[in-house]
Amino acid sequence: MMDKDLLLAKLQELPLYFCDFIDPKKLEFSDRIRWICENECPMYGKTWACPPGVGAVAECSEKCEKFDQCLMISTITEVSDITNIYETLSTRGDHEAVTDAVEALMKAEGVTPYILSTEACAVCDRCAYLDGQPCRYPEKMHPCVESHGINILPLLEELGLPFQFGENVVTWVSLLFFKDGN
Repeated sequence: MMDKDLLLAKLQELPLYFCDFIDPKKLEFSDRIRWICENECPMYGKTWACPPGVGAVAECSEKCEKFDQCLMISTITEVSDITNIYETLSTRGDHEAVTDAVEALMKAEGVTPYILSTEACAVCDRCAYLDGQPCRYPEKMHPCVESHGINILPLLEELGLPFQFGENVVTWVSLLFFKDGN
C-alpha cells in the first residue's frame, strides 16, 4: 500500500500549484466537454491521446471508474495571449515533466497510475493514429483530462481553487488514478 503522506511530502518539492488526493467519484463526465476538443482543438482526430482515439466519453468514464483513488496535481504558467491556443498548448511541456516526476514517485511507492493530463501527445513526431496503427508508446502517453469528457471546473470550485487567475494565466491539471492497495 502506498504511503500517501510520504508521497505528499515528496510532492512539496515539485513546482505544483496544488496536489491532493480526491475522490474519483466526484468527477463529472460529460459529452459537452468534448465539444471543445471537436471544435476548438487543432489536435482532434490526430492522436491516440485525443478524441475520437481515446473512445467515447462513456468508455472513458468506465475506464476511470475502475479506480478508487485519484491524485490531482496542478501547475500554472503565464502566456502572452490566452486566446492563442497554439501558445497555450506550447506551455504544457513543463506540466508534463512535473506529471512524469509524480508518476515516477508513485511507481517508486509500488503504484502504477492511469494518467490523464494535458497531452495531445508529443511523444512521437508523427502519431501512429494518423496511419491507423496502434500507439507505439502507450505507457508514455497521457491523454488529456478533457479528452475523457471530464468537466474539472466543479471539482476545482469545490476545492476552492481558482481556475482563472487573470487573462493570461494557464492552469494545467493532471489526474493520476490508482487502486488503493495497488
